[in-house]
Amino acid sequence: MRWFLRSKIHRATVTDANLDYIGSVTIDEDLVDKAGLMIGEKVLVVDNTNGARVETYVIRGERDSGIICMNGASAHLVKKGDQVIIMGYELSDQTIEPRSILVDEKNCFVRFL
Repeated sequence: MRWFLRSKIHRATVTDANLDYIGSVTIDEDLVDKAGLMIGEKVLVVDNTNGARVETYVIRGERDSGIICMNGASAHLVKKGDQVIIMGYELSDQTIEPRSILVDEKNCFVRFL
């Protein structure tokens, strides 16, 4: 068994960072669906702006809102305006074809990668 990249949202812009929330990353439900992520799924968030790497889980954001909000302690590391990559992985004994999406500066879907 090996870990394979299964889902990726590439070059998203963090729209908010909320220290007062218990934890997680809020993601626009449309982007969750397009990337093949699931609500509650563990994800790795890599900050292209400062190099931080954070493991957290997905919570549902309003569909078509463009929201990418870092919640709880991760808001200390990933700030509003930072550019991030959000990745989900799967443990498998078979190669997995990842579903990767590119978004624009407003987190609107551009295309599949």
